[in-house]
Amino acid sequence: MIKLFLQKSFGIRSGEVRISLLMQLYIFLIITTLLIVKPTINALFLSKLTSNALPNAYLLVAFVAVGSSFFYNKALRRFSLLKIITATLVVSAAIFLSLKFLLNFNYYSTELLYFYYVWVAIFALLTTSQFWVLANLVFNIREAKRLFGFIGAGAITGGIFGGYLTNILTPILGNDNLMVIASMLLLGCIPLLHYIWRKKIKSLGYFRQKQRSYTNKDSSFNLIYKSKHLTYIAGIVGISVISAKLVDFQFSDLASKQIQDSNDLASFFGFWFSTFNLASLIIQLFLTRKIVGVWGVTSTLVILPFGILIAAGLFFIFPELWVVILMKSIDGSLKQSINKAASEMLVLPIPTDLKNKTKSFIDVVVDSVATGIAGCLLIFVIKGLNFGELEVSILILLFVMVWFFFIYKVRKTYFQAFRQNLVNFTEKHHLNKKKKKKRTFTNATILKVLEEGEESEILYMLGKIDEIKDKRLKNAVINLLDYPSVGVKALAIKNLYFLDKGTAVDKVEQLVNEKDDGVVLAAMQYLLTHTDINDLKIFDSYLNHNNEYIASAALFCLAKESRDNKKLAQRYSLDKRLDEGITEVNLPSDNHRIEETIELIKAIGFAGIPKYYSFIKAHFNNRNEEVVKAAIEAAGYSSDLLFVDDLISFLETKEFREEAENALFHFGSGISKMLLNRLKNDLISEKAKRFIPDILSRFNNQESVNTLFMLLRNKDIIMRIEAAKSLQKMKENNSYLKFSKKDIVRLILNECKLYHNTLIAMELQKRITREYKKDLVGDREMEEYAARNSLIEILEKRLDHGLLQIFTLLELEYNSKDVLIAYNGIKSDKQEIRANAIEFLDTLLQPNLRHTLLPLVENTILSTNNQELDAAFLQVPSEYDCFQQLLKGQDVRIKLAILYLLRHVDDKSYIKLILHLKRDKDVRIKNFAEIAIQNLQQLA
Repeated sequence: MIKLFLQKSFGIRSGEVRISLLMQLYIFLIITTLLIVKPTINALFLSKLTSNALPNAYLLVAFVAVGSSFFYNKALRRFSLLKIITATLVVSAAIFLSLKFLLNFNYYSTELLYFYYVWVAIFALLTTSQFWVLANLVFNIREAKRLFGFIGAGAITGGIFGGYLTNILTPILGNDNLMVIASMLLLGCIPLLHYIWRKKIKSLGYFRQKQRSYTNKDSSFNLIYKSKHLTYIAGIVGISVISAKLVDFQFSDLASKQIQDSNDLASFFGFWFSTFNLASLIIQLFLTRKIVGVWGVTSTLVILPFGILIAAGLFFIFPELWVVILMKSIDGSLKQSINKAASEMLVLPIPTDLKNKTKSFIDVVVDSVATGIAGCLLIFVIKGLNFGELEVSILILLFVMVWFFFIYKVRKTYFQAFRQNLVNFTEKHHLNKKKKKKRTFTNATILKVLEEGEESEILYMLGKIDEIKDKRLKNAVINLLDYPSVGVKALAIKNLYFLDKGTAVDKVEQLVNEKDDGVVLAAMQYLLTHTDINDLKIFDSYLNHNNEYIASAALFCLAKESRDNKKLAQRYSLDKRLDEGITEVNLPSDNHRIEETIELIKAIGFAGIPKYYSFIKAHFNNRNEEVVKAAIEAAGYSSDLLFVDDLISFLETKEFREEAENALFHFGSGISKMLLNRLKNDLISEKAKRFIPDILSRFNNQESVNTLFMLLRNKDIIMRIEAAKSLQKMKENNSYLKFSKKDIVRLILNECKLYHNTLIAMELQKRITREYKKDLVGDREMEEYAARNSLIEILEKRLDHGLLQIFTLLELEYNSKDVLIAYNGIKSDKQEIRANAIEFLDTLLQPNLRHTLLPLVENTILSTNNQELDAAFLQVPSEYDCFQQLLKGQDVRIKLAILYLLRHVDDKSYIKLILHLKRDKDVRIKNFAEIAIQNLQQLA
């Protein structure tokens, strides 16, 4: 009676009642204990130490919580959760019991009071946290949605009960004896914990346990006004002009006051103006490129106003001519060198037609207006108000502050302008390509298709309804239960899950009699999971049914429901029924249906009974593709390690890859370590290993992130790329996951180093090949030439892969869309777009990445265009040293290409270089090395 009530009221299914009640009892005892202990401790603490001690107690709780979390995390890495929870309960019970003696002997030292107060606070946080961790292990997400509300009611009940119990028993038993009750209640949680663990968590299997724990007609003024970037550029130009005029006035005014003789004054001006120009020239020749290159455009813009700011501030301390000379020298030397270069670069991302129409306006009109404003200031403000040198300096400082404001603003618009340029290029580049757009459907459209559409259209729409979950489609879906196609009927039944519980139950019961395995199975599963019909009634009615379709589907459902309900399996003799099913299927007969075999295989997978796993394994070699797929799925359902290697091997075959990936995913995230070990030991084939990262990413947990980070150090570039793509996908879809920025940057820098070595090696080979081409005579020379070209092709492919890997890793550190835009720009065949992309990266990247990556990109573009690489970047070693470096690497194809080339090289010195490769683990490398050494030894 109670069981039926719980099932109807709280959605608790058969086999879940006991475990749900036990979990509810567990949290009830925890909270009851807390409500017994906490009032006692609080009252004792306040009566002895007063409320003045509470702030100290709060701080102490915080410090202890932070400090203890470190040790708790270390404990979790060493011990199982079961042991840690048990230890927590035992220690807490012992501490509460010790409080009884404290109360008996009236021994209340300050230290002990603080200790008990802090422990109760920690106990409240820790035990409830551990409970919900446990709950997440016990129940999967579907179960949790149904049961957590019911289970959580135990905590509320415990709070109410514990409070009342304390109030009632304190006068009768006293606080000291309540501590004994609290300890006993807490110790009572331990058998509950171990029973729950044994029945629900241990039975999941190791991996399942682990799994659950991105020509304009407007005027120039209007164009500038409409563009934030142009507006800020105009602001920078205008303010810089006004500031320069004020600095110039300060310089001239103070000089004229101190140098009375006009000739001496002229000489003074002449000397310093010449000095300023000379300094500006030196800076422009030797420093501008380096400073702008290192600092970037927008950061370089800060140098001039910052220098003026320092000098103007210094004038308040030393109001002397030399300070004004310093201020003027900064303005005079930097304005036309560093600052000018940076200012000009600000307009680079502006489209050509817009740039032509607005730049001249800014350079002429804005500059002139600013000069006029400066004049007005000099006449009506400075002169009119009789400002002295100090007041002018204050005015300069104010304008410099405005200058900084515009520079700050232009940093963002400069970045956005480059970004928009690259976006425009990408869109233009894909104008003639069909874009896959996510289709959206109105209710009216969906209804029309469901009511009037063809079978294929209806099936497509039914597949989309689960994304909509609109109950207004109820009648249309129910009507499809009478549709002629069995495929439509089966999918319609599955869509009833998204409607009210028990919808169209009568019709679904009738469909159990259909002569189609898909419809019968869908109907039976619906009746078991989404109606109030008793499970036992269903199995009593259908397991021994004369209709083979019904009996087969019922056996499948029994196996599935019995996985976590062993009593159900015993009640209906699941073992015996599986034995009979296997015997019948193995008998030679022309009447066997493939569907019957498929359902039996899947049932065995769900049943989780190892003695039948050989039946699954045997069907991996079945001639029927659908039976093989069913065997793969069943292996996944079983989560048994017996099948891991078989499932990995199925990744090589396109027809079975999806099923194999899903099956491995069913093992839970604990399989990550096993897959990683197999990769480390080269136990997974080249064809299969590239799909491992995608499987790992589907677990969407921190363990998968950490494992994929390990794969980013794999020797295979394709594996590293797939791992990076998987990580990027996880980052985009799961904001709660943590990605180590330090590790990402370190990996990017490592990839850049590999890329640099590959680029240098390719450039060297190109140079040798160009020279070698002139002297081609015999067959040996032709073979060597062909081998060098083959090596160049492989190196070029590795560069493509390397660049893709670098940018995929950058997506983990920066906005994915920005990185993708930059990558597409760099891959463009248009020079202007590539330049924009590089500058965009320059603005986007942090200094260490920018200084490492940009030279690689720029020299790659040069190499692609058969141009000379930057001399500062290119330090070509000898071919021997180059080969030595590449052979130390982990790229098998590059090693093979080098060894193949050395077969045809007339230089015995290479024998020493490759001699150790005769002992390489890779058979291909070993054989190629032996042939190369043999050919080199035959040289005269």
